[in-house]
Amino acid sequence: MVSPELCALLAQALIRQHRTLATAESCTGGMIAAACTDLSGSSVWFERGFVTYSNAAKTECLGVPAQLIAQHGAVSEAVVRAMAQGAVTHSHADVSIAVTGVAGPNGGSADKPVGTVWFGWSVGGQVASEVRQFAGDRAAVRAATVEHALRLLLRDLA
Repeated sequence: MVSPELCALLAQALIRQHRTLATAESCTGGMIAAACTDLSGSSVWFERGFVTYSNAAKTECLGVPAQLIAQHGAVSEAVVRAMAQGAVTHSHADVSIAVTGVAGPNGGSADKPVGTVWFGWSVGGQVASEVRQFAGDRAAVRAATVEHALRLLLRDLA
């Protein structure tokens, strides 16, 4: 469970900077958007959330090139950066956070073991990314992903 205080801090930073947020989620299935909208008044700073679980959804909703997914895989830096950019391009938000990963218990590989999550975010037109490896079961990986995503945005908005 994400701390309501973390969401409140993010909300304050976005409001102070007159910014709005869009999320692009794969492995979390909308959990980041849910955590944000659990906060009363979030319509002031939360613009929309994209749940793009399938490769087709990443392409259709966010404009991620199918060839990029074919070349790098859905769980990759190239794809998460395209998701972050796509969330801004296909919304009215000026800040985005995107996540794609292997939450498990199936789907891992030697190169991308269960718990591998790529994060991409866009603030002020600049896209950044990083990868993390989280331990635990599916629920733990997803919860850690939501918290880390919100902390990344808070850090970059500070």
